[in-house]
Amino acid sequence: MSLKHESFLVGLIGEGITASLTPPMHEKEATHHGLRYLYRPIDLTALELDAASLPALLDSAELLGFNAFNITHPCKQTVMEHLDKVSPEAAALGAVNSVVLREDGTRFGNNTDYSGFLTGLRWGLPNVTADSGRLDQVVQLGTGGAGSATAYALLKAGTRVLHLVDPDVHRARDKAADLQALFPNASVQAAGVMDVAGLLPQATGLVNASPVGMHIHPGAPLDLSLVYAGLWVADVIYLPQETPLIAHARKVGCDVLPGGYMAVGQAVDALRLFTGIEPDAARMRDHFESLIAERSI
Repeated sequence: MSLKHESFLVGLIGEGITASLTPPMHEKEATHHGLRYLYRPIDLTALELDAASLPALLDSAELLGFNAFNITHPCKQTVMEHLDKVSPEAAALGAVNSVVLREDGTRFGNNTDYSGFLTGLRWGLPNVTADSGRLDQVVQLGTGGAGSATAYALLKAGTRVLHLVDPDVHRARDKAADLQALFPNASVQAAGVMDVAGLLPQATGLVNASPVGMHIHPGAPLDLSLVYAGLWVADVIYLPQETPLIAHARKVGCDVLPGGYMAVGQAVDALRLFTGIEPDAARMRDHFESLIAERSI
């Protein structure tokens, strides 16, 4: 028999996540450290559930002896009201993607999306820095859970002007106001989808933090003819790695950051949070690339 303090039972809650590569990344790296670690996807889509089922899932998980969860779309923001404590970064972001069910019965939430994106940016686009000028003006699409994390990361990295674009302009304005208060030396501005054509010609970078481009939300998040050489382009989506946006940006000569960089970065940070071990980031990157290669065969 394996008791809760002797092994790790971890889950991932979200829509359309059965194909996620986070579980195998966690399990293999945990095995390298001699841990008994099982990671199960809890796919709301496959179970015909929605975000409203999250409280019941968390309650059931505690009864069943789960240790921790990763949380993804559409639950990153709604999960916060069901936690006892969150990290300062998660509180600032208004979004949680990692939950630890502690031995004392409390629930602790953290956000490894923002740190994962920062790490991925350094790995994949090392020349995109404040000193290089390539963070002078960035357009970001989407201000949901992932968008909150990437926006926070961009401002932490030194972005001077950040335009937040969302179909829900009120949500973009609220997020811009929150981030402006946290980063008074930057300029954070909200915009609507129709504003993108006017913003991109002056931009140095473009980030897609919307779900458009995922295997369950196919397509491009903007008119691809607006993307031009000279921009750097990042996507938070990694299934597929070559989203229509990344493929087109690569074709026209942009420096690109596929979503796999953020996926590995957040997985490294989450595994550390859940277990207390120090994961081997390079080994996890190599494993991720092998998993992607297997998917393409």
